[in-house]
Order: sequence, then C-alpha cells, then structure tokens
Amino acid sequence: MSDATLHATHQNPDDFAVQIADQIESFLVAVTEVAKGDEPDSAVPFLLLEVSQLLLAGGRLGAHEDIVPDERYEPDMGPEADVDELRENLARMLEPVDVYSEVFDPYEPRKAPVPARISDDLTDVITDLRHGMAHYKAGRTTEALWWWQFSYFSNWGTTASATLRALQSVVAHVRLNQPLAELDGLDTDQGMGDDTLEFEAGKVMAEELGDSLGVRPVT
Repeated sequence: MSDATLHATHQNPDDFAVQIADQIESFLVAVTEVAKGDEPDSAVPFLLLEVSQLLLAGGRLGAHEDIVPDERYEPDMGPEADVDELRENLARMLEPVDVYSEVFDPYEPRKAPVPARISDDLTDVITDLRHGMAHYKAGRTTEALWWWQFSYFSNWGTTASATLRALQSVVAHVRLNQPLAELDGLDTDQGMGDDTLEFEAGKVMAEELGDSLGVRPVT
C-alpha cells in the first residue's frame, strides 16, 4: 500500500486498522515537523498533545484482543531508517528539560528512578511505529496491527507514557509558576540513587522556561 493509497476513499474510515494507522501517521508527521525547529515556541505543548493522542491509539490496541499475524515469520523489512538527526534536533530544542527521571515499573517495589531523555524516548517510539507503518503501507495490515500491539506492550507504550508524564510536568510547572530544579550533571549513562534525587544545582524559573519552550504561566 503506497502513500497515495494510505487514505484511499474506498477504505472504510470506521475500520479499526484505518483509524489506528491514521493516528500513528499523524504522530509521525507531527513530531518530525516539530523536530525541524521552525516553531520552537510551541514545541512542548504541541508534543504533549501529540503524545496524548498517540496513547489513545495505544490504549485501543491494548484493549483489543490479541492480534495474530497472517504469517508465522515476520517479513524482512530491511534496515531501520536512521533517526540520529531527528534525535539530535529534538535534544537541541528541548535541552533545558530533555533529561527527566523515570520509574520503569511502578509495580516493582523499591525501584529507584533512573534518568531518561525525552528526545531519546520520542525517537525510540517513532522507530517502533515506523516499523509497523512499513508493513501497513505494504498492504500487510494484520502484520502492522500485530507489530503495533506487540511493541505497545513491550516498549513504546511504556516509553510514550513516561514521556507524556515528563511533558505534562514541564507544562504544569510553568503554568502554575513553580520553579524546576535543574538536572545539572545528570545524564542517561548514570544511575540515580535516593541521594541523587535531591538536586541542589540551582533553579530555573518557570517564566524563563516558558519563554524558550512555548508555555506561559497561569495569570
């Protein structure tokens, strides 16, 4: 199925596969556009909206019965498209808030938060979604749905959920005039124990953060 036929009029717009594919394609296009940096002032709220909408598709996939692919073995899709430039552009644009702390599994007791990056998470999600979209555009609809459902449970659902929480937190801090502690010296190649969670590196005022990332305090 080519790009030209992805939204062909003969497809039923109420079909589950068409709706999921539309939501996923919308996310892929939107995040790619945001990463170009043409409108940095609206980046964070726009990403918050797009990730929220993507997780609606994920929730529908998660609630759906198990999807079984038509073929026993997944067809070879070739090498994955490079996402380094996309990741770097997002990291540059989100630099003040790119690093955040995440708990991988809230049901595992005594698990300390670990550092993560919004830019890494978004490109990780995009890689999963593009893989399924390649199946969809090739006409392997069931294979695409299987992949999107499987990877939702195994990777991109968790990753997108953590990213959503981080983005929502940024917007909430700014809109409520609450300062954010800087993550000076913190990176994703190091763990975070309890002591590390107490950041004393200084404050970034919400107003200043809003100026650079497109959100404003509540007046």
